[in-house]
Amino acid sequence: MRGLGVLALFSKAGPPLPALSPGERGVGVDASRGEGRGLLLQPTALRAVLTAMKASSLLLALALAGCATAPGPRAVAADDPRSFAPVDPNRLSLITRSLASDDFEGRGPGTPGEAKTIAYLTEQFRQLGLEPGGPNGSWTQTVPLIRTQLDKAGTASLSMAGQRIPLRFPEDVYLSSVRETDRARIADAPVVFVGYGVNAPERGWDDFKGVDLKGKVALFLVNDPDFEAAAGEPAAGKFSGRAMTYYGRWTYKFEEAARRGAVGALIVHESAGAGYGWNTVQAPGGENYNIVLSPGAQQPVLLQGWIQRPVAEDLFRRAGLDFEAAKRETRTPAFRPVELGARFSADFGVETVRVESRNVIARLPGGKRADETIMFSGHWDAYGLGAPDARGRRIRPGAADDGLGLAGVIEIARAFKAGPRPDRTLLFAAWTAEERGLLGSEYFAANPLYLAEKMVANITLDTLQPVGPARDSILIGRGQSELEDMMTRLAAAQGRSVTPDSHPERGLFYRADHFPMAKRGVPVLLLMALGAGPDLVEGGRAAGDRWVSEFTANCYHQTCDEWRADWDLRGAAQDVALAYAIGRELAFSGRWPAWKPSSEFRPVREKSAAARR
Repeated sequence: MRGLGVLALFSKAGPPLPALSPGERGVGVDASRGEGRGLLLQPTALRAVLTAMKASSLLLALALAGCATAPGPRAVAADDPRSFAPVDPNRLSLITRSLASDDFEGRGPGTPGEAKTIAYLTEQFRQLGLEPGGPNGSWTQTVPLIRTQLDKAGTASLSMAGQRIPLRFPEDVYLSSVRETDRARIADAPVVFVGYGVNAPERGWDDFKGVDLKGKVALFLVNDPDFEAAAGEPAAGKFSGRAMTYYGRWTYKFEEAARRGAVGALIVHESAGAGYGWNTVQAPGGENYNIVLSPGAQQPVLLQGWIQRPVAEDLFRRAGLDFEAAKRETRTPAFRPVELGARFSADFGVETVRVESRNVIARLPGGKRADETIMFSGHWDAYGLGAPDARGRRIRPGAADDGLGLAGVIEIARAFKAGPRPDRTLLFAAWTAEERGLLGSEYFAANPLYLAEKMVANITLDTLQPVGPARDSILIGRGQSELEDMMTRLAAAQGRSVTPDSHPERGLFYRADHFPMAKRGVPVLLLMALGAGPDLVEGGRAAGDRWVSEFTANCYHQTCDEWRADWDLRGAAQDVALAYAIGRELAFSGRWPAWKPSSEFRPVREKSAAARR
């Protein structure tokens, strides 16, 4: 069935967007209009179209809901267009199509694609009538980075009992460096198995027991000590069970190894504990980034990375140990680090370049409470150019991750600009280098342009789903803040429920750009479709699970994360509209959402309570 055309619901949708070319029209897009001011309708939305035609006056009122000061939402059906008012799925599609186009070359920081991305985003915000939100009246905050690239002709190996065991890069071991150096050479460094590598005094857990790691390579297990713990085991319940804490993240493990003087750090890769397969591990191709460190700062390890589980099993066997038995031992407080009798060597040339990358920040100034801020954000970077795929495609366009999230941030800005001036100042941020370790958002948090103690909330949009309207929204990091309660109430007004992350072991709460704000005490909410398969109106949970599984296995950080003309972005629009509704309640009130008593971030926020009285 051909497209059903566009039902124009929004009379003030902002600046026009480019028309789709005839070859890109696809199902459900009236390319002849070209302005992107209407609602993208797929053939599956026929019932919704008829409903909308019968209630057009109500839809128009909802689309202009920004003119009201106190929303009083009533529940609608999840497949009703009112469930995503005032967000326009057609505009989400067109913005994402632009950001994921070949012209942007995969949006790698420090590449020609960055300049095009920054220019596009600033122009979008400028045309909406927002103000620059960066330092000294600029649209951007400079983020000084180093970009490193390992020479793939380098070598790595293990040696035991006089026998050398070559390690193929990136098939057996994946390595990168975040040191500012031109060569990464490690010669016969002893390998020390440190279990999960956790030092958590508040939980009564110490995997290190004072071991000396200076000049050595630390070998870690992925995730937390209780990730695989059965009931009755000493580790059970010490952390968060299947839900990863920050101690389970690779960033923590590499940082801890550096603090203890290790020269290298390797994590044994297991898909269940990591939350992704080896294809995701090796996607950067030996490239990495870091913030330029100040003089005297703690230096990272020289080489960091991952080792395949079968390689680790063979290493343990050669050391006279059983890998599974060793894992069981790490789930007890009695575990002590194990010198494996193996030595690790590697020699890689490193191309190191200093890069001035940029965060983009726009603002909508508030009225009576202008010094209080609410932030909406996503990340603009993707993975740039990589090895050719089966089609010969090298560009990894990052359409869903996170072009679509940024489109949502722009749509939220459009909706707010069309309404009355908010009481609080609104910030709209597009971060650099999220894929390289949340570097852009971390730099902003460490070098704040707006006070964290006066930031009401950060709402982050990262990897929304393109497969249709859903009966639910996915909550990442259940039990953290009162923003979750707002999310539940306002989702109900959309005819939807809230489903907790079904894969808490993936640690998604610690893997997106809201996290640096959380560390500074700012209440945060992450909207991300990867936490669980959405309960789709067409196909239910099974269809949602299928999309999550297929995307993460095949397209996450790969060339096939690309814009498609047959996307149905009504579900993404529902989540964007939900973020808008939450932010809107906060923008026109004096409410300060709090961390819940069990959250590890509550004490940080409480230290600045006086600033909010």
